[in-house]
Amino acid sequence: MGLELYLDLISQPCRAVYLFAKANGLPFEVRSVELLKGQHLLDDFTKVNSLKRVPALKDGDFTLAECVAILHYLSQKYNTPAHWYPKELQARARVEEYLSWHGDSIRGTFGTMLWIRVLGPLIDVHIPKEKADKNMAGMVQALQHLEQKFLQDKPFLTGDKISFADLMALEELIQTVYSGFDVFEGRPKLAAWRGRVEATLGEKLCQETREALHKLCAEPRAFQDIPSFMKERMKLRLTRIP
Repeated sequence: MGLELYLDLISQPCRAVYLFAKANGLPFEVRSVELLKGQHLLDDFTKVNSLKRVPALKDGDFTLAECVAILHYLSQKYNTPAHWYPKELQARARVEEYLSWHGDSIRGTFGTMLWIRVLGPLIDVHIPKEKADKNMAGMVQALQHLEQKFLQDKPFLTGDKISFADLMALEELIQTVYSGFDVFEGRPKLAAWRGRVEATLGEKLCQETREALHKLCAEPRAFQDIPSFMKERMKLRLTRIP
């Protein structure tokens, strides 16, 4: 059995892994794991990743969880171009610097928008305005840091060429656009950066990768057949929004 990637392309980290693998022409098979149906909780999947999260990788008898670890594994296994994860010490440190910041400041903030605007209403849960406003303020602050600290006047977040940092960042920001808040509006430098990243990856590939997200945000009622146990888990997740 060849390389298998367990993905749900509604998930931002899953899209990052998928885009990297496709853009680099890597040989792999997608194993669909539908989060809203609770398929990540089933025994068949937990044998691959006991953490019950996607993305996950299976390469023969070897299994691996977590997006960044999977990106590192794929880049080493297939010897992808060094600009994704540079070999030079300081260039690599810049990518690691961004990825370390990303987890708390981008991942933990921007992903909440989909829950507030799409997933919550889908199960008839509405987040108080104060919480939504607080999340919005966090996003605005993070966007300022993204532009001023990381992008600055460079073509990409960590240098002259695309890296894991750009891939991870863009899919988080895109999620908010599909959720109804265009983070690129009024931010020409970030908008130009987005254009460069998508041109490098291939606009057709980006569109294909985001089809599931587009459908969820444009036609959420098409996803109403959520199992009751998943609705309860989703409600619990919504209560944790600060």
